[in-house]
Amino acid sequence: MRSTPEVRSADRDDIVVVAALVAATRPSSVGAQVDHAGEDVVRTHLSVYVAAGGTVLVASLDGHVVGFLLVRSVGPHLFATETAFVIDTLLVTPDARRRGIGHALVGGVAALAGEAGAAYVYAGVPAGDRGMHRFLARLGFAPTAGHRVVATSTLLRRLAQEGGSASGRDSRPRGPRVTGRAALDDIIARRRRAREAGLPSGPVDIRSLRGRHGPERTAS
Repeated sequence: MRSTPEVRSADRDDIVVVAALVAATRPSSVGAQVDHAGEDVVRTHLSVYVAAGGTVLVASLDGHVVGFLLVRSVGPHLFATETAFVIDTLLVTPDARRRGIGHALVGGVAALAGEAGAAYVYAGVPAGDRGMHRFLARLGFAPTAGHRVVATSTLLRRLAQEGGSASGRDSRPRGPRVTGRAALDDIIARRRRAREAGLPSGPVDIRSLRGRHGPERTAS
């Protein structure tokens, strides 16, 4: 007779076991920093996650933890007026797969979402994890807007570079030295303003001007 998985919120001892599972299996879904970290670092990450309002659910078979899930609630924002739940990580040990562990863990999230009145449950899954995508699709999860990620240090550096390039473009002298499409647009704009003001907008014959207004004066 197959055992039925038991799902519960992780306690202090469970956090230690979960950290050991992460260090042993190194799931790609928990991020590069945790993926290459030891158990102590993983425990710190999990403690911070829980302190920030996240929940760690663990699934056990015959008294042994064989999987876990990280989930957090997200409050209303600009385009959502109701709370939603977000699954950040779902892991089942290789020897316990295909025994309903993943379903039981997601069922625990569904129960939490129902109690909180959350309208939706989201799941963050790496693009290359096809097995997880198929699993979630069978449970009704549909694709939604994707996320992109950048290190803060890289973002600050790129913004500084882009800002420098933009300021360089804006500070270029305008006039005869501007070439290409910018120069053509400038000429068209000048001629349009000249026509609106009743001034000649085409080439000007300097000799005809001299004939009407007399010889050119020499600046003193």
